[in-house]
Amino acid sequence: MRCLIVDDNQLARMVMKQLVSQVQILELVAECNDAMQAYNYLNNGQVDLLFLDIEMPGMTGIELTKKLGNKRPLIIFTTAKTDYAVEAFELNVIDYIVKPVSLARFLQAVEKAKETLDSNKQEVKIEAKEFVFVKDNGILKKLNLDDILYLEAMGDYVKVHTAQKFHVLHSTLKSIEEKLPLNKFLRIHRSYIVSIQKIDFIQDGIISIGKSTIPVAETYRSVLNKRLNLL
Repeated sequence: MRCLIVDDNQLARMVMKQLVSQVQILELVAECNDAMQAYNYLNNGQVDLLFLDIEMPGMTGIELTKKLGNKRPLIIFTTAKTDYAVEAFELNVIDYIVKPVSLARFLQAVEKAKETLDSNKQEVKIEAKEFVFVKDNGILKKLNLDDILYLEAMGDYVKVHTAQKFHVLHSTLKSIEEKLPLNKFLRIHRSYIVSIQKIDFIQDGIISIGKSTIPVAETYRSVLNKRLNLL
């Protein structure tokens, strides 16, 4: 993951650089000492993950996050205060780390970012197809993708919910996820994949589809927000 460190404190940037250097999946592309410098860099350079301080002169980290909008990279706030936690998570950032940053806490936040990025970058396997075949009581049945409401993991099985009935498949959710078109389906929890077009509403981290309510895991919220057609 290409990452950018933004902090007005030089010592804090040095600590973050040392932490980044210990994680093989991270590549530090630049460091900035204020939010405006970071904003200009992000308009020209590709960044996957932003380690962002909040209290900085000129423009705060929260103001930068709002200014970047939906085109922003994944963001992990690194700050000396807990005061901004609620506002930060309302912006659907990946994590909020209070300084001093320990290696264990840093790795936990990076793992969240990796899971989110991986789910957002999976290859589309059957983008052009409109149906799949499922085995039901030994019979292969055609199932239109537009009929699927959501999929639910149940141990070694996956329940595929439609408006009329459900199908139980002997498979893993990850295996099925790799075969579904990303333009129609989205992983929103370790146990759930939903059809984006079937979502009725979202409230307090809960998705409503028909008569069903499905939780959205914190690690998938930023990906969900990017995929929604918000006005």
